[in-house]
Order: sequence, then structure tokens, then C-alpha cells
Amino acid sequence: MKISALLTSAGINIGLCVLFLSLYSVLRKQPANVRVYFGRRIAEEHDRLRGGFILERFVPSTGWIVKALQCTEEEILAAAGLDAVVFNRILVFSMRIFSLAAVLCVFGILPLNYFGQDIHHVRIPSESLDIFTIGNVEVKSRWLWVHCVTLYIISGVACILLYIEYKHIARLRLLHLTSATPKPSHFTVLVRGIPKADKESCSDVVDGFFTKYHSSSYLFHQVVYKVGKVQKIMTGAKKAYKKFKHFTDETVDQGCRTITYRCCLCGASSNSFKLLNTECEQNRGKADNKSILDLDDEECTAAFVFFKTRYAALVASEILQTSNPMKWVANLAPEPEDVYWSNLWLPYKQLWARRIATLLGSICFMFIFLIPVTFIQGLSQLEQLQQRLPFLRGILKKKYYMTQLVTGYLPSVILQIFLYTVAPIMMLFSTLEGPTSHSERKRSACCKVLIFTVWNIFFANVLSGTVISQLNVLSSPKDIPVELAKAVPGQATFFITYVLTSGWASLSSEVMQLFGLIWNFIRKYVLRMREDTEFVPSFPYHTEVPKVLLFGLLGFTLSVLAPLILPFLLVYFCLGYVVYRNQLCSFQLLNVYRTRYDTGGLYWPIACNTVIFSLVLTQIICLGVFGLKESPVAAGFTIPLIILTLLFNQYCRNRLLPLFKTFPAQDLIDMDREDERSGRIDEIHHGLHSAYCQFPDTVDVPLEKIKIVGGDEEQGSTSGESSGKETCEDPKKDLSHPTLKGLPVNHLRHAVRSVTFLIRLQKRGLSEQKNG
Repeated sequence: MKISALLTSAGINIGLCVLFLSLYSVLRKQPANVRVYFGRRIAEEHDRLRGGFILERFVPSTGWIVKALQCTEEEILAAAGLDAVVFNRILVFSMRIFSLAAVLCVFGILPLNYFGQDIHHVRIPSESLDIFTIGNVEVKSRWLWVHCVTLYIISGVACILLYIEYKHIARLRLLHLTSATPKPSHFTVLVRGIPKADKESCSDVVDGFFTKYHSSSYLFHQVVYKVGKVQKIMTGAKKAYKKFKHFTDETVDQGCRTITYRCCLCGASSNSFKLLNTECEQNRGKADNKSILDLDDEECTAAFVFFKTRYAALVASEILQTSNPMKWVANLAPEPEDVYWSNLWLPYKQLWARRIATLLGSICFMFIFLIPVTFIQGLSQLEQLQQRLPFLRGILKKKYYMTQLVTGYLPSVILQIFLYTVAPIMMLFSTLEGPTSHSERKRSACCKVLIFTVWNIFFANVLSGTVISQLNVLSSPKDIPVELAKAVPGQATFFITYVLTSGWASLSSEVMQLFGLIWNFIRKYVLRMREDTEFVPSFPYHTEVPKVLLFGLLGFTLSVLAPLILPFLLVYFCLGYVVYRNQLCSFQLLNVYRTRYDTGGLYWPIACNTVIFSLVLTQIICLGVFGLKESPVAAGFTIPLIILTLLFNQYCRNRLLPLFKTFPAQDLIDMDREDERSGRIDEIHHGLHSAYCQFPDTVDVPLEKIKIVGGDEEQGSTSGESSGKETCEDPKKDLSHPTLKGLPVNHLRHAVRSVTFLIRLQKRGLSEQKNG
């Protein structure tokens, strides 16, 4: 690839960035897009702007950048949690190390690479990018020691900065533990693999085991039931209730007929809200009969076990309960809002098979993805592409701009389109593994996406570039380091264009919320659906963390070999720093994303391991390059650097990593004693009874201040209090709210009331234990 092709790709992406950022500064001011850019809370505050004409709304501005930069780390921590702070520190670390690398390599190594051989140089736009790589340096060049010294400086500074960030985040994690309000998860252990007894229920088995072996610290327990479908019904009823509860002081006509309206797409009539006559008394009798059913058959081999102190819960989760490791498996429970209920009733003995199956599926998907990667590399190698497809020779020779477009922009765009399928598939694999929390599922997907992108973006592109011309590269694994040393500098051109396309353009698309904007338009103006202010997305750590770490890998591996990539990477990290701070927490805590659950900074060990891997890989590749250039001094000094980097990694694993795996007993005991002295321990224990309820919505729909007219007689204002004992109205007189276009109030009341017997059964065990 020539410099002109690179400039073509850079110009296209710079234009897209300017366009998207300008559109964002305008679209974020429009009242119709408040839900997309500011979420539910800000949408409620901006209702007063709807319908008004303000000229400032249609003028691009940069005020959002200033507000994003003014946001402090404390505000990010308060608004988005510790995971957002970790993600922000990854960007800060990247900006610091690559600022230093850009200064050293661009002004120190790049001229040495350009003048590495005594050749005639043409005009820079017509120069090949290979001229700026280490491949242009002569064999046995005396200037290779500069590359070695620069590698030492970058590696040493990276380790120092990494250790500083590691200590800072570890301190924040301890503060997150000690300064936070008492959390139910600190007192709760999730137990799986509970053995079944013939004559005892699962609840009795759990109570007997922990009463016998943890009598001094055991409080009570809660068995998990297999009621996934019931929970879906509860979720649907909850959403319907949330839409209905906002309408108060309304008049409801009992004689309201079925409302039919025309679909905005095809114009056909719809009877979606047709009221059905129900035999209420029969349904109520069936519900009463079901209330006496024994749910033992629906009990899972899993339960939440509650302890009196945090330290007791920690000890129970760390020790082996029995001599059979597959039974009575105890782990600290996730936060109540973080529990992934659908996987709790999976048999524990089945999890190992699920992990193996998902591992094999991920590996197969990684190798299947090599097909489009190999095709994309063919586009970047124009000469071989013309040999394979002769009919392209005339087109590419006649139209010079087509050559620049095909080699400089098209490959990375096609690869980015294929990569959009990776995250959903890896999230599916992570779900099938059986994680018990949403955060664990997203963190597992993050690791899978990271491994996938590192393999398919870095290794597969590097190796496929040589496979096209030499198919026996992988025939001998011992030659892979040498082949990497040969191929990585040659693939620097593709990686530079990939940074432009997947980095710059994706950041501008992220800040603009392109997909959310399109879906908001379709929802409001095509489907004619009511604006849903309740839904606010969570930050996609499983896609953004791997992307940032991949660019860090490219920066480390190419910093000495092809320094031209560093300015483009530095622009990406600086732009990402502004964009992601704006998305997570800008001035006055205007959130684009909502934090539903937090891992407590567990993304940082993933980032740290990736940085160490990137440094070691860079040093191995440089060792191979120095060997190919026949520089024994540079190659010899690189070996101690690899050993020192591995020793630093081991020190961090021994000194700081344990803080991310478990909680320190000293801090937990101090917190327990403080709660006992302050008298809060009884209040904490009382709150545990309802913390992990499978059915949080235990009340009927309160139909307050709704006047009922029509029918045989008028009734006064009614209020549906959550007694669960109301008599059923006449089934022929179902209530329907005119604003909700025929939604039957009686049906909604019955739907919520029909599942309350399960909640009562769930709480029955807790009340019996309290009375006992």
C-alpha cells in the first residue's frame, strides 16, 4: 500500500468523524432524541422543551466535550460504578504510554527506518508504507541498537504505569467494599449441587446441613424454584402495570367496546386488544387448588444461604463443604439485581459439559471466521488479487482511485461488518456456560471476544498474509516466531487502516448512538409506538474493553517495527477518552448508559494480563526481527527483557491480584464489629428476608382514583389494594382504559393475582423458620 492510499482512508474516516460528531452535537439537543442520548431521568426533565423552537438546537457545538472533560473520577464512580472507572483508567494508561512511544518512535526510529537503505526515494505520497517499517533497515545495521533501547524504555515505562494503575484500582476496590452500605451479597452464599433426599424436601436438606455444620453462624436459607415461565409472566405484568399506573383520576367506561385501529405499515385492522369473556370464578377456584400444591418437584438443587456475619459467609464460600467437590458447592452470591435467575436451576454436574461445549463452539467459530479474514487480506494484496481475478486488471489500472479505495479502505470496512456478529454469538456462548450473574456472563463474553479479536484480527491477518503466498507456514510450529518477525512489519499497512476504520469511525458512531437513533425513529414514526422512557441500555463492556485492548496490542507490537501507526492510535485513545466519559458520565451526571450491576473492578485483571501478553509478544517478535537482521547484540539484550517482564507479572499476581479474587477477612471482621456496635446488624438481617426474592412484585395493581361509569350501576372510586382476597367482578363487564386502547383492567388484575400464590409459598418457608 502506498501513502496515497493511506491518506485516502484517513480522509474518508476523518470526514465521517467530523460529520458524526457534528450531527451528534445537533441531534442531542432535539427533544425527540432525549431518550436516546440522556436516558429516562433526563427525558423527564426535558419534557418542557418538547415542541419549542430554539435556534441553538440546530447549531453544532463543542460544549459536550468540555463537560465530559470536567467530569471527575469521583463523579464517574458515583454515576456508573467501579467498572466505568476501570475502563476510564485503561484509556488513561493507553494515552500515557503511547504518548511516550509516539515521541520516541516517530522522531527517533521512523527516520532510521526511512533511510535504512541507500535507495532512491520518490515523492512521499507515492512511497510504499513498507519504507517506514523496520523491514527497510539493512542487515547488520549499526542502528538496530536504537530499536532495542527504545523497546527497553517502552517496556519499562509500561510496567511502571501498569503497577501504579494496579495499586490505584486495588485501593478503589477496597474502598468500594468498606465504604459502601451493607450489601446482601456479603452475607449470602449461593449453594449448588444439593443432594436430593427421598423423604425430605430440598429446603429441609439445606436447613439440616447448615444447622449441623454451621450452627453458630447460619441464619436461614431460600430455595430456588424452577419457575422461569412464571417469571416471564411477572415481567410482562410488571411492564403493563408501569404503563397503567401513571393514569390517575381517569374515567373508565365499563361498556367500552373493542377498539380497532389501522396498522401504520400495511393499513389492515387489528383486534389485538379484543376483550375476552373469562370465567373468573372457575379460574379462581383453580388457583386456590394450585395453592395447596407441593412445590417440591419444582425445587432446584440450589439455594441462597444467609449467614449472621460477612466473615462467616466468606469462610463458607471458600472452604470445601464435603469430600465430594461436586456436592454442596458454595460461592459468594451476586448482588440481588445481578442474579441471572434462568441459570440458577441448571444442575451443577452439567456445567462442566456446558463449558467444554461452549469452548469447542468458540474455537470452531474462530476458525470459520478465518474464511472472510483470508478474503480480506487478498484485497489488501492487489497484485495477487489481480492474478486470481484477471477481469479486475483493466478496472483497477484505468481507475486509480479504485485502487486506493480497494487497498486502503475496503478491507477494514468488510472486516468490521463481519465483526458485528462476534459479540452476540460470544454472549450466547457465555450464557450457555451457566453463569449465575449478569456481570459474570458479560465478563465471560468479554474474555471470549478479546481472545477472538486478538486471534482473528492480529494473528490470522498476519499469518493469512503469508499463507496466500506460502501455504506451509503453519506446518512447523517452531518457525512461527520467525514467520511473525517476517510478516508483522508487512501487515502494518492493514493495521493502520483498521485503526482508522474500526477506531475513529466506530467512536463517532458510538457517540452518535447510530443504532439507537435509527430504532428510536422506527419506533416513533413507523411503528407508532409510545416512547419507552423506562428502557436505558447498559454499557457494553464485553465489546468496548476488547476493542481498546486490541488497539493497545497493535500499538505495542508495531511501535518499534512500524511507528507510523502510533499517531493514529494516539488520536483514537484521546478521542475515546472524551467519547466514553461523555457516554458514562458527563457534567451533572447526564447518563447515556445505566449501571444495573457492577463487577467491582474485575475487568482490570483482564486488561493487565492483556498488556503483559502484548509486551511479551512484542519482545518475542523484536527478538525474531533482530535475529533476521543479524544483530546479535540487540537480540541478546532482548532476552533479559522478556524474563524481567514475566517476573514483574508474577510479582503483580502475588501482590495485587488476590485482592480481586476475594475479600480480605480483616476488613470484613471490622465491618461486622462496627455493625454490632452501632446496632444495625438486626436491621441488616431483617432486610435479607426479601433481598433475593424470585418474585419481587408481590402486590396487585393499585387501581387508585379511577372512576367507573356505565353498565347497570355506577360505582365510586375503587382502589385495588394488595389483599389478594377481593371478589371477582362480573366477567361480562371488563374494565378497559380508553387511553390504553382497550387494555382490560380486570385481566391485568387477574394476571398479577394469579401468581401471588407462588410468592406466598416462597415466603412460607421463611416465615416457618422465623417462627421455629
